[in-house]
Amino acid sequence: MDTNTTHHTSPALRIGDHLPDFEARSTVGPVRLSDFRGRWLVLFSHPADFTPVCTTEFVELARNAGEFERRDCALMAISIDSLFSHFAWLRMIRDRFDIEVRFPIVEDPTMVIGRAFGMVGPQDHDSAAVRTTFFVDPDGVIRAMTSYPANVGRSIPEMLRTLDALQAVDRGEGLAPANWQQGGTLLKVPTTSLDDVFAAKDGTSWFLQENSK
Repeated sequence: MDTNTTHHTSPALRIGDHLPDFEARSTVGPVRLSDFRGRWLVLFSHPADFTPVCTTEFVELARNAGEFERRDCALMAISIDSLFSHFAWLRMIRDRFDIEVRFPIVEDPTMVIGRAFGMVGPQDHDSAAVRTTFFVDPDGVIRAMTSYPANVGRSIPEMLRTLDALQAVDRGEGLAPANWQQGGTLLKVPTTSLDDVFAAKDGTSWFLQENSK
């Protein structure tokens, strides 16, 4: 995907889809999405620079950048603001909060990427109502997605928890139950054998059982 080329809006992306490739300018220089293959990636949109909720998100993401790096996960943001608007905003964040945002922020002034990724509606003139996050695995496959309105910020601990859970289940350790945290007990994958179902000690243990690993 070239941001200088007109594209039709793609069908809505879903979990299990490969994230379409693109190349664009960012605050760390030109970036190509496919260059991040081989590691995890959290790609997220924000409504606009110099907005209160987005500013708090970027401060917290910058403070936790080492936690994502420790999980071999890159961060990349995208918005319709220009590169120089991004620069000015990051300078303000550094001066106000004494922290530097070093992960790339992509410019998307024509909304080509945002529309292709379903971050911006086909009839929208701006992205103010969109706060989307894609959790992308090392093969470039979307493994989880979240969307929030412009007036509600993301939870950085929940982003890390989601990443931890995806990586744990990929290692074959089981299924992540509600409220699972890194180091917690996972669930066994249910049996697909009717004999195992009939042989289970009770009516639930064949499908709901903690993993003893």
